[in-house]
Amino acid sequence: MSRIGKKPITLPAGVKYKVEGNTVHVEGPKGKVSALVADGISLEAHDGVINIVRKSDAYAAVHGLTRALVYNAVHGVTQGWKKELDIVGIGYRAELKGKETVVFTLGYSNPIEFPLPAGIEVAIDPKQTHLTISGIDRQKVGQVAADMRSLRKPDPYKNKGVRYSDEKLKKKAGKTGAK
Repeated sequence: MSRIGKKPITLPAGVKYKVEGNTVHVEGPKGKVSALVADGISLEAHDGVINIVRKSDAYAAVHGLTRALVYNAVHGVTQGWKKELDIVGIGYRAELKGKETVVFTLGYSNPIEFPLPAGIEVAIDPKQTHLTISGIDRQKVGQVAADMRSLRKPDPYKNKGVRYSDEKLKKKAGKTGAK
């Protein structure tokens, strides 16, 4: 039995879900999200709790995955997801241009305009070096954060670049420090 798959998902007040074929649509106070339900997996709800049940052990590989996807959808429509990025480097900064574009100045000859997908919000602190990416779809929030980080990955020699706030970097010694 899957340890993650057998954990129940509590359904907070104001959250509704509906299963249509291989997708589950979850609706809550922050919006609507849909998640995939694998073949051989079904959802059973009673007393405000959703249990993920598999038909046989042949579906064990996707039991925990399906539970995680449904949980992410329920958590997203109630509390939302967020990722935080730090920009480190002299002259490196980010600023909002309207509500759907973030402009990065990362030491290249031209600034980089990053369009935001629908459902994603970005908040930038007054120093313009700390970004908070938030939304209801966990996959989309993580992908946008990864795309922003890839604009200027952290340099292991100077520790400059765009990094996650909780990311620990190991600084390498340069040529002169290798002796």
